[in-house]
Amino acid sequence: MKSQKVWFVTGASKGLGLSLVKELLAQDYLVVATSRTKKALENEIGDVENFLPLEVDITDDKDVARAVLSAIDYFGRIDVLVNNAGYGQTGALEELSESETRRNFEVNVFGSLNVIRHIAPHLRGQQSGHIFNIASIGGLVGNYPAFGVYCSTKFAVAGFSEALATEMEPFGVHTTVVYPGYFRTDFLSEGSLQTAANPIAAYITARESEATHLHEINGNQVNDPQKAATLLIEVSKLEQPPVHFLLGQDAYELAKNKINMLTAEIEKWKSYTVSTGFDESAK
Repeated sequence: MKSQKVWFVTGASKGLGLSLVKELLAQDYLVVATSRTKKALENEIGDVENFLPLEVDITDDKDVARAVLSAIDYFGRIDVLVNNAGYGQTGALEELSESETRRNFEVNVFGSLNVIRHIAPHLRGQQSGHIFNIASIGGLVGNYPAFGVYCSTKFAVAGFSEALATEMEPFGVHTTVVYPGYFRTDFLSEGSLQTAANPIAAYITARESEATHLHEINGNQVNDPQKAATLLIEVSKLEQPPVHFLLGQDAYELAKNKINMLTAEIEKWKSYTVSTGFDESAK
């Protein structure tokens, strides 16, 4: 069993996580999958060899520690971590309560950090491994009305992933932050996407953005999660995998537009930007 890589995938009962787990099992990898309920995993995957479903609350550090030890006890090691668990929260910044905002960060940011904290020592010890942190194209492009808090969680994922890549590199451990575009999963369904409990009528653009995502984009996303799963497995085989990895033509176009906009703005204000140094000639 130890001759095949062991993958640890969070948020695996639906969406991209579920597609990835199914593809990994089809390719005979050993898979540890977590979800808030073990039954959800068992219903989707069934009784499959080389599969360990675990019920885990990733916001509970002790629960995460228990799950990681269970995985290592069962398979002997962990080779690839995929921090996929997360959810979308919409609402203008003024609308969202402290608890709504904190909860999105607890799951999308601190949950991933909990998992990294407990798996990193094992990857360091074996001097090998790969960590995939699933962000979003919203972690690179944040100008979506009603998605400010969600995007900020994904910007945070991108930020700590860059640092993690340099911290873990000396130990032979790769880090890749993934920026998916719109994939045809249930991420945007009314049962998955959380909306503001106390909306403010004045935020018309926020309501329009939410409606567009819930009723027009949902179900019509241009990207296939099965293809994303296959690509992630391919990237895991690379000797020098990317730190930043875009998924989808839409993600590519949005990223290019952001880079071009940022470049133009930087150059426009360059004279202001570079004017802050000490005037050494005045001495």
